[in-house]
Amino acid sequence: MTIQISTLSNGLRVVTDVMQGAESVVVGAWVGVGTRHEPWRANGVAHLVEHMMFKGTKKRSAYALSTAIEKHGGTMNAHTTREETAYYARVLPEDTERATDIVADMLLHSVFDPKELDREKQVIIQEIGRDLDSPEDHVFDLMHEQAFPKQKIGRSILGSPDVIAQLPRETALDYVQRHYHTGNMVIVGTGKIDHASFVAMIKKRFRKVPNGRAVVPEKARIVSGGKLADKPIEQLHLILGYPAPNFHNPASYPARVLSVLLGGTSSSRLFQKVREKRGLVYTINSGVSAFSDVGLFQIYAGTDPARAKELINVIGQELRDVTRNVNATELARAKAQIRADVLMGQENVMARADTLGHNMLAYGAPIAIDSILTRLIKVTQDDVQTIAAKLFRRRPIVTALGPLGQLENYRTIAAQLTD
Repeated sequence: MTIQISTLSNGLRVVTDVMQGAESVVVGAWVGVGTRHEPWRANGVAHLVEHMMFKGTKKRSAYALSTAIEKHGGTMNAHTTREETAYYARVLPEDTERATDIVADMLLHSVFDPKELDREKQVIIQEIGRDLDSPEDHVFDLMHEQAFPKQKIGRSILGSPDVIAQLPRETALDYVQRHYHTGNMVIVGTGKIDHASFVAMIKKRFRKVPNGRAVVPEKARIVSGGKLADKPIEQLHLILGYPAPNFHNPASYPARVLSVLLGGTSSSRLFQKVREKRGLVYTINSGVSAFSDVGLFQIYAGTDPARAKELINVIGQELRDVTRNVNATELARAKAQIRADVLMGQENVMARADTLGHNMLAYGAPIAIDSILTRLIKVTQDDVQTIAAKLFRRRPIVTALGPLGQLENYRTIAAQLTD
């Protein structure tokens, strides 16, 4: 196994995945907090903090941070999810120590300059506006709001313009102080890297990361129902959602196979029946979002509002059929697709870093590829039909964004999907 783990004296975990055939290195910090861990009155602060880490430290300006990596051909980026935040740089192997120094400087010495903070708030407000102008993105936020009403996990990762504009600097600093500690953080290095040398680099720069315990968020509660938002656009954007297994649950494997079989590829059932045979959509797909204590199975489609009823009827037919009929050919094809995705991801330095960071936060240990593939291979036709029956016989979460004039009400849609 190419993965090695060391724990520093302050409790900080350092993990590497050596890829000697690679021509680059990814250095990053994965932090086990996101939207779900924000204060009630500070929705969006996790994402705002992510932005501010790039806006200057005690010894580097925002421009100096970016040029320190980019002048050597590297790149830096970050992302925030509902449960994690990650910061990473991809560089040539000879620049590993430089990247380590930059990531450490950002996470430990960012100053959150008030002028930079005000400017970055405006950038995020523009980002929120872009999201609102992209119905295929915004409809997913609406779906989370409906699935998790009055819960932090259901709130937008970006926050709202009003909240972001008024967020005090002290709230952002307090969020970092509370959550950016060894109990929540993993330092990851992947690619053409030496574990011992990397650990020495991290020990030198991250030794002052404070100790702390990871905060357990409130337990998620999924609520079925409908959120239908009228908007004068050309297409109706529709998501049908169902409670699904969390990422600790062994049932997540057949759920993943089901999502690929049903709508994960151009040969999947929904793509063939809905798009190829009836021309009801340009885009239709299904997927599973797995969190620490809950999951969501989602089917997304964009369609002509006048054809929404037909679309929902066809989807309902397929959901009922997959609970009774899964043939060996399509099962093998779905499993082959997942297997290929997993193995091809092993060629990507960034993908391996992201997987490793997530697994260390989620499970406390790396997950061997062989273990994943073994569980995948064991998924049977009966397993897929069983998880499909468990998911699709429940009342759905229905989210729609677009012209609603010809869309039926939630009760009628739910009946179309389950009867």
